[in-house]
Amino acid sequence: MANAPMNDADLRATVIATLQSIAPEVEPEFLRDSRPLRLQVDLDSMDWLNFLIGLSERLKVAIPESDYGQLVTLKDLMDYLKARGG
Repeated sequence: MANAPMNDADLRATVIATLQSIAPEVEPEFLRDSRPLRLQVDLDSMDWLNFLIGLSERLKVAIPESDYGQLVTLKDLMDYLKARGG
């Protein structure tokens, strides 16, 4: 049985918590939904990969490598995860 989708606030909190597990210095209040997330938090490609894998594991949502390119902003991530039941 699949988990019920999270509301926006819970989903955002999970995304931020996952991000902070990779980059503990991230201050959520300074994140902007429409700016490229990697640039805002200065993640290298390995950290970004670990972040996406962490999201996939926490939310039980498959994120195929072919989709990585469309996950640029926090809004992109939120929309993508909501559409997949995150």
